[in-house]
Amino acid sequence: MSDYILSCSASCDLTPEWMKKRDLHYVNFNIIVDGKNTKDDMGITISPRELVRKMQNGVDCKTSMVSIGEYSDYFRPFLEAGKDLIHVSLSSGISGTYNSACQAAEIMKEEFPDRKIFIIDSLAASSGYGLLMELAADKRDQGLSVDELAKWIEDYKLNVIHWFFSTDLSFYIKGGRISKTAGTVGQVLNICPLLNVDFEGRLIPREKIRTKKKVVKRIVEKMIEDCDDGFKYSGKVFMSDTDEELGNQVQSLIEEIFPQLKGKIERFDIGCTIASHTGPGTVALFFQGKKRTN
Repeated sequence: MSDYILSCSASCDLTPEWMKKRDLHYVNFNIIVDGKNTKDDMGITISPRELVRKMQNGVDCKTSMVSIGEYSDYFRPFLEAGKDLIHVSLSSGISGTYNSACQAAEIMKEEFPDRKIFIIDSLAASSGYGLLMELAADKRDQGLSVDELAKWIEDYKLNVIHWFFSTDLSFYIKGGRISKTAGTVGQVLNICPLLNVDFEGRLIPREKIRTKKKVVKRIVEKMIEDCDDGFKYSGKVFMSDTDEELGNQVQSLIEEIFPQLKGKIERFDIGCTIASHTGPGTVALFFQGKKRTN
């Protein structure tokens, strides 16, 4: 057992069981479903699949940032127990939660001046954020000190590669991330945008692919281009989705091209925080690779 806490948020899109197994702690995110406040607590209160079904039935879903006070209340028990803390936040490129965590940490440092508190911007999202936490847990278990692990996360975080695609643009249009005109044209032409998380942690559209079949093939081509060791890649692969069938297609193609990964790909639901923005028809692929530079 380490003498420090390794922490993140529920938007790392793993599972409560996985977090317990790896001794990872997490703060819940806030979501508003049909006007009612609830929690993204990795599916305990509401499952991501249920949330997506509600969205498809016209229920309005929004997110609400974790407040400074909520972070302070979350951090305090660890520090009171005499533990140092590394908290890795959801990317600042898609959420203001990193700033809230930093402000809470400053308050906690005044209350607990003898404790070390590191707040790290993951520049990651969904199960790519989860993969970063998984790799950090491996390093912690190898015996890295709190200072060494905080430095390792900062140095390595851009080597976790994120690729997403969406086959349903309706919620991108609704959320204002795609104009109504562009979205309508895209739907008519059966456009499936391929996106990645860039070096500043922002979700960036990279290619417009026509048809689901082609975008499934293209996201795997991106893995071949970006992963460590090309076709010989044997590192960890995480996937998350709001469409299990499409996720199955991506997994099958990866295992065909990378037979050494057969049975080793970890699958998760895209959690409620991220799903409330992407909606249905989304598949995300995460792996270790060349450092993100754009």
